[in-house]
Amino acid sequence: MNDTPGWASPGSAPSDGQEPGASRPAGPTDRPVGAPPAEQPGTDPQSPGAKWSKEQPPPGPGQWSAPTAPDRATGPTPPPPPPPPGSGWGGPPPPGPGGGHPGGPAGHGGYGGGWGTPGGWGAPGGWGAGWGGPPPAAKPGVIPLRPLAVGEILDGAVTTMRTYWRTVLGISLTVAVVTQIFVVLLQGLVLDATDPNALGDPSATPDEQLSAMGDALRASGPVLLITLVGTITATALLTAVTSRAVLGRPVTLGEAWRDARPQLPRLFGLIFLLILGAAVTVLVCLLPGILVTAADNADAGAALMAFGVLGSVVLVLWLLVRFSLASPTLMLEKQGIKKALARSAKLTRGSWWRIFGIQLLAMIIANIVSMIAVVPFAVLGAALSDGGVSGMLDASSDVGWTYLVVSGIGSVIGSMITFPISAGVIVLLYIDQRIRREALDVVLARAAGLPDTTTAATIPGS
Repeated sequence: MNDTPGWASPGSAPSDGQEPGASRPAGPTDRPVGAPPAEQPGTDPQSPGAKWSKEQPPPGPGQWSAPTAPDRATGPTPPPPPPPPGSGWGGPPPPGPGGGHPGGPAGHGGYGGGWGTPGGWGAPGGWGAGWGGPPPAAKPGVIPLRPLAVGEILDGAVTTMRTYWRTVLGISLTVAVVTQIFVVLLQGLVLDATDPNALGDPSATPDEQLSAMGDALRASGPVLLITLVGTITATALLTAVTSRAVLGRPVTLGEAWRDARPQLPRLFGLIFLLILGAAVTVLVCLLPGILVTAADNADAGAALMAFGVLGSVVLVLWLLVRFSLASPTLMLEKQGIKKALARSAKLTRGSWWRIFGIQLLAMIIANIVSMIAVVPFAVLGAALSDGGVSGMLDASSDVGWTYLVVSGIGSVIGSMITFPISAGVIVLLYIDQRIRREALDVVLARAAGLPDTTTAATIPGS
């Protein structure tokens, strides 16, 4: 008989009351066929048996009485009463409406009251009590402490900007204003001295167009450098804000600056190393085409240059995504440049396409929102300039100070939107990858002061 709890009745023993391996009692085996069996000691049907004492205490409430044989005069002993409903393992419950068990019509409830009924599976105290999926992850700050979806990463960046708007606005506005002042001055003083007529002149020779393009690139180099410095500074400060926002802790502009300032030199060195690596990659890819062109084989050189440009774009994009998490690693883990690059390569391994897609989506969203603020100011600046909007479409026309100042105001507003979103997405991607690979959610939960039970209940799989 099966002794599994809930299936066997209490007090039963296997093999009809005979212990496994026990020997049968000795007795005569040579009695004639049809002879009555020999009397054995303690087999009197009216006696309690050899193992029971002749003098038994009277049965009382809650006590076991000596087992007695059924009285042939009065009939068999009535069966014990059934257990009360919902008593656990002891047999089926009484039938409910429709002839079935409680929990379902026509016997579709099962033992124990059925699914979702008192005493049944899914009921309080039963198997799977309250089961509705895993418990929700703890969320002390702007994100839940578990592996994040794409929408949660974007929402976390926007929530950080909305919740800590004073600090985020102060950082973005300060950096954007300082950056745009230098950009406007350089565009008005340096770019105005270049001659862009060859770029829009269809009769210009290729050499004249290449020369004009080189002048424009050399003139815009300082502008790009200043913009890059401003972006790095804003990213470093906003990284400190986002890391506090994940824990739900307040942060001021001064605290963000004190936290980010020691790592700023290393961050600039990291960005410079990435730019240098990208430039070397482009040069290596274009070098075969340059050498073939220099050997007076223009057609083959042009074909190699085209392949070189395509290869350089692919390689540079792969490198930038692979090392995109080096900046938050350097700022939050207080690592050196080499260690930050190695950590970024490790965190992005196997997730390149996901990280690339999320960053691309965040960049598209941020730039669309930024263009909504920048384009009206650019049109207004063109309308207020001397040549008007039609004059701005002419490549030979000069860019006036009115246009530069008005469009610079629009750029400041756009930077106030793009800086927090870009920095927030990078930091949250870094945190998400560490949660997936290193169980960072446990560390963050402890840092946020959550109890250990909550922390243990919110550890998901990768």
